[in-house]
Amino acid sequence: MLELRPSCEHCDTDLPPAASNARICSFECTFCADCAETILHNVCPNCGGGFSPRPVRPAQNWKGGNDLTNYPASTSRKYRPADLAAHQELLQRLQGRAADQR
Repeated sequence: MLELRPSCEHCDTDLPPAASNARICSFECTFCADCAETILHNVCPNCGGGFSPRPVRPAQNWKGGNDLTNYPASTSRKYRPADLAAHQELLQRLQGRAADQR
């Protein structure tokens, strides 16, 4: 189950559980859409993978107790801004490969 981390790792913007601007990689590294798209160029600085919109966990129990009440979002913030010089080197190594080509 996804942790639903509460903030962008790069800029520390709040990303509550229902945030439509939350992006994650396959390792659940979490960034806001602005950082993921304009600063990181759809390349996770931690693993080199691409980003997808983070799913929204239902706030209400619609079926089987699968909701935020029973499975709350994480409250542990991971603020670790990307090293932009190192990220630029990563972007160059990837040479514009799409996320499914990495």
